[in-house]
This record gives sequence, C-alpha cells and structure tokens, in this order.
Amino acid sequence: MTSFFSSTIAGVPRIGAHRELKFALESFWSGSVSGRELSQTATTLTNDYCDQLAAAGLDNIPTAGRSYYDAMLDTTALLGVFPERFQNIDDHPNDGLPAHIDRYFATARGTAELPASAMTKWFDTNYHYLVPELSADTRFILDDTALLTDIQDQLTRGHDVRPVLIGPLTYLSLSRTTDGSDPLDHLETLFEIFERLLAKLPTTWVQLDEPSLVTDIAPEVLERVRAGYARLATRGGVFVNTYFGAGNQALDTLAGIGLGAIGVDLVSDGVTALEAWEGEELLVAGIVDGRNVWRTDLCAALGTLRRLQARGPVAVSTSCSLLHVPYALTAETRLNPEVREWLAFGEEKVREVVALADALAGEINETLFDAAAAALADRRHSVLTAARDADITDADRSRSPFDVRTAAQDEALDLPALPTTTIGSFPQTREIRSARARYRAGNLTVEQYEDAMRDEIAQVIKAQEDLGLDVLVHGEPERNDMVQYFAELLDGFLTTTNGWVQSYGSRCVRPPILFGTVTRPEPMTVRWFAHAQSLTNRPVKGMLTGPVTILAWSFVRDDQPLAVTADQIALALREEITDLVDAGAKIIQVDEPAIRELLPLRRAEQEAYTRWAVGAFRLSTSTAPDHVQIHTHMCYSEFNELIQSIIDLDADVTTIEAARSDMQVLAALKSSGFHLGVGPGMWDIHSPRVPELKEVSQLLSSALESVDPRRLWVNPDCGLKTRGWEETTASLKVLVAAAEQARTNLLQRASTSV
Repeated sequence: MTSFFSSTIAGVPRIGAHRELKFALESFWSGSVSGRELSQTATTLTNDYCDQLAAAGLDNIPTAGRSYYDAMLDTTALLGVFPERFQNIDDHPNDGLPAHIDRYFATARGTAELPASAMTKWFDTNYHYLVPELSADTRFILDDTALLTDIQDQLTRGHDVRPVLIGPLTYLSLSRTTDGSDPLDHLETLFEIFERLLAKLPTTWVQLDEPSLVTDIAPEVLERVRAGYARLATRGGVFVNTYFGAGNQALDTLAGIGLGAIGVDLVSDGVTALEAWEGEELLVAGIVDGRNVWRTDLCAALGTLRRLQARGPVAVSTSCSLLHVPYALTAETRLNPEVREWLAFGEEKVREVVALADALAGEINETLFDAAAAALADRRHSVLTAARDADITDADRSRSPFDVRTAAQDEALDLPALPTTTIGSFPQTREIRSARARYRAGNLTVEQYEDAMRDEIAQVIKAQEDLGLDVLVHGEPERNDMVQYFAELLDGFLTTTNGWVQSYGSRCVRPPILFGTVTRPEPMTVRWFAHAQSLTNRPVKGMLTGPVTILAWSFVRDDQPLAVTADQIALALREEITDLVDAGAKIIQVDEPAIRELLPLRRAEQEAYTRWAVGAFRLSTSTAPDHVQIHTHMCYSEFNELIQSIIDLDADVTTIEAARSDMQVLAALKSSGFHLGVGPGMWDIHSPRVPELKEVSQLLSSALESVDPRRLWVNPDCGLKTRGWEETTASLKVLVAAAEQARTNLLQRASTSV
C-alpha cells in the first residue's frame, strides 16, 4: 500500500517570483534569447520551487514540470492533439525545448497566417486557459517525453515529486469540437491513454485535477468517470483533486473505488457533510485558501481537521493551486503595517499548511497560532473594516427605457452606421513605462509626468483621427492596470509592489487588496478625459472599470457579503460618472470583462449572483442622463450562459470578445431577442498578427446576419495595451476599411430595395 502523506499544496505557480519566465518567454519570442536559455529559466524555476517546498517542511511535493504557457495547453501537447491547422508546422530544433514547441506557441499565439486557439477563463478565476480543439475523428497520440524527462530530473535531485496533470473529465469538459460532436465521447479513450501514462510515471504519487467534478455533471457521465478512475486506481498512489466548490459530488463518485487520495476544497464551500468518505482513502483537506490572501484562522482550521481525522486519514493542503496568489509577503515592504499582519501570500500559506499538519500530529507552533489569532482579532475590530450603511433603492438602479435613450443619443452623437471604436487602451510603449517608473522613483516631478502623459494622449487622439475612427479613447497611458489604477485612487484598497500572479502565458497582473470600506476621495479620470476631448471634435469615451470586475480582479475582503462590497464600489463609480457627464462626456464605458468570471459553478447558485452583480453595474451607471451612451466591455468568457444578464445590465452598447470564437456568441444574442447595441470583436488582439481585410470583412458579415446594422459597432476584441504601434496601426486600418466597405454594401442594398 502507498504510504500516506500529511502536508502538501494543490499546485504550483510557474511564472517566477520576479516574473522570470515572463521575461524569458518574451525574449525568446523576440529572438533575443535561445531555446536553451528559455529552457534553463523554466528548469531553474521548477527546481528552486521544489527545493523551497521541501525546505519548508512539506512531505509531498507537487510539480508541473516545465510549463511554458498553460497547463491545459501542456495537456494538449501531452496528448498530441494540437489543432489541425498547426499540424504542418515543422519542428525546428530548439536546444532544451520540447520538439513540439513551435506548434505549442502557434496554438497559444497564432501565426502570421493562422489564428490562435480560443482562450477563456479557468472556471471562476481570472486565470485564462487555451481551449482544446477536438472532433469526432480526433486521435490521441501520447507524447510524454518532456514530462518523463522533467520527472526523472527531480527524482535524480532527490525529490519524489508528485506530477500534477489535468484529469480526463476536466480536459474534455473544457474542450470544444470543430464538428459539433460531444467532447465527452472521447472519455473512455482518454482514460485508456492516462492508464498507459500513469504506468510509465516513476513516482509514488500522481495527481489528476478534476475541478469539473464540483460543477453540474449528468449522473450517467459520473458513472463513466467512476469506471474510468477505478481502472486508474489499480496503479496505486492516484490522487484525484477537486477545487473551486464543494467536494460532495466528487466523493460520491470516487470514494471506495481504490484511489489513494481524494482532495476537496474546504474554503469555497466550507466543510459540508462529506458523507461518502468513510476513511478508505486519504482525504486531502484544502483548508488553507489558495485563491485569497488572508491569514488562515489556524485554531478553527485545526478543529475542522481533527473532526475529519476522527473519521479517517487526513492530509493538509491548500484549497487550490498557489498560482492564484503572489509568491511571498516578504517582498512587500510598503504595505500598511496593520493590514499587512492580516495577510498570507504563497510562502506564508505553505507555512500555514505545515503548521496545521504538525498540530494535527500533536506539535503546535504556539507562536504562529497566537500571531494568527491576534491578527484575526485586530482585523475584526479595526476601524478600517467598519461597515457603512448605504440607503439604496430600486430607483437608484434604473434608467429610462432603451428606445427613449437611443433617440436622445442619436441626436447627441450623430454617428454613422457601423461606428468604429477601440476598447480603451493603446500601446504602453517603453517611453510610457519609463516615465511611470521615473515618476515613482522620484526622478520626475508630478508636472513633468503629467506633461508626458498629456503629450501621449495628444498623439493617441491624432492617430485615431488619422485612422478615421468614429469614437475615440484617450489611450489610458496613465494607467498601469485597469483595476490597479482605480484601487490606488479609492479608499479601502492596498496595492502591492511585487504581488504578481499569472493571468495567461507571459501576462501577469498585480491584484489589489480590498480590505475595507470603499469610498472615492476625489475624481479619478475626469482631467484625463477632459484633456483628450479638448483635442478633437469627435466623441471621446470616458473609461471606467466596472464594480464586478474591480471586485473579481482584486483580493477581496471575505468578512462581508460580496454584494455589499460591490455596491460600495458602484457608489464610488456613480460619483465618477456624474463628474464625467459634467465635464462633457457623451459616451462612458464601464468595463465588465469579469462579469462571467464570478458566476457560481453550480446552476442553483447562479441566480443570486447575477441579481447582485447586475444590480451593482446598474447602480453605478443609472445616474447617466438619457443622451449619455453607456458602453460596457466583456472578454474571454463563455457568454452564452450569461445572455440574460448581459441584457439585464441595460448598457446601451456591449462590446464582446468574439474573433477567436468565430462570433459564436451572436447566435445566442439573436435567439435571446437582444435589442441593445453590440460590438462583437473583429480582431483578436491577443495574437501577434495583423488580420487580413477579407478575414475581418467575413466576421463583420457574419455579425450583420445576427445584429441590426443600426445597433452594430466595429471594434477589436480587447484593449491594445500589449500590442505595438506598428501592428496596432495596421490592424486598425483593416478594421476601418472593413467597416467602410460594409457601409457601402448596406447603402447599395438600401438603394436596390427602394
């Protein structure tokens, strides 16, 4: 029998505490470093983190091996199922990198000729994964050379690591097919592939992640999953981990079939009954929060663990992978010292896991337990977290009917058919980043920095006018991040210096920490908008990030309902919108790319969420008068599930990511009776390629089949912050040309029909 372990974490971050992998990837893509150097960076990060976990006292160490972009993409490579359009890409020797690396990065980023795979959110997090593309004819070809090499390297170094892989159910549940077939038709085949793979792994334990088991799964599928894992269990040391929700369904499905361990998330849903667990398997208790940054209540957690231990063997773990939190609190020296004591980042969470495992074995670290209790008591009674009541009525969440607003907006804006615009940000050049860094370091005065930003805004406005765009943006050069910018200007937030987490690929973010009551001390965007509008006669959008997205992309306080916090943010944005209107704004965009992200994974819990999420957005925007057009933006989520909520937001125009998904969302909009303005993205900005005119024209034609041309906007998928000016200009020229061509066609059809 495989020996049980007592302490671990659910998964590991990949990007590096100082974003080493990000910089190595971007240097490799630009050709300034070799494949060997990229491989060495990834190897060093993997080795160092394994060493750190061992030194911290964990007795079972997870590893993902060298991952260069995303775990789902790693699984696609492992299974040999890259999209068909990339199969003819020749493998070029890249010393130290897997042989398939060119197809791997083509799938993630596209090529000059071929679009990348779709990318969407990993369950209800802000991490993005590459969506596998399958068909009824897909044949899985196990390509495990890179994985086995990485595992053998760790064994040679003295670590009996635990490989962490995406499980068959989750991989297929998150896949799409190109022929309309059901990805789950491959479930039995994929279990057979994994059976062969597990037999080759030389480690004591192997972990298969199945977060899909906390979602709504049909009973007949669960039976197939149970049968598949019963076959895998014969290998010994098989650990199936679930997270992001209650573990009851997973235990009902998997308990008693011979698995070595089953992991459950005790943070997302608390400790439910877990009746199906009778102590046959090791219960890996995810009791330290892997998604948020607050210290664990160690005394309460220990009580829970002891109650579980009375029923069977228990190991202590995090609720999910630590890729969702920053690496270490020790790097943060400028935080409010009172709030700092309430926090635990990755390194501190590992220490909490070890302390709880030791305490469960009878050795209590009294210093750490006492410090945690004191911090929790201080947080509970701090004036910084004191609640403030807000008198909000239904009228505060309502505007005039859409047709009344539309008439007023048409008169105020006088826009052409198929108006063109962008989502908000323009390229953050080296000069912009340098000016921001020099300003923060004290090497530029406030006046010098703001002059530099005004000059950049002037260039962006002129560039848009030259391109022929109809509705302009100021380009957001002053914003380091669409959430952090507002967090730095609102009371109730802290921002970090080095609190980086991976969003996708080489893209990293520093989520703010929302610790207290949110209020707005002064206007945040008005002077930048007013400067931009003064430079042009065309309308410039006021640009705000919405309340749900600020909430979702922050580490949010867990001591009051999310709905209360969302309304506090909404009230602050409401004040900002009033000031923007007073400054002359006729279009205000309130971005909500994360509205889908917080949607509960189980259908029974979704209605309550959508009610308060929609309510917060409407609270923030309802102060706008009829002639002011409210836009919102959403990207990289499965929107088909949220159509009614998009309608209920009652934004005058909704821009949506659609290029990577071939406008799939439009059919859902049409069937739902969507009557508001919509701008389905015509250009995938996350892929470093300039779209062809034919390509954009086809997407626009497809959109016109589902959307009234009077309500259709033409825009990119997302903001242009990460793109360069050359490709931005070239792509926007294509976008404008496609819109002009479509307008001409509409006029010709209209004249023909008369």
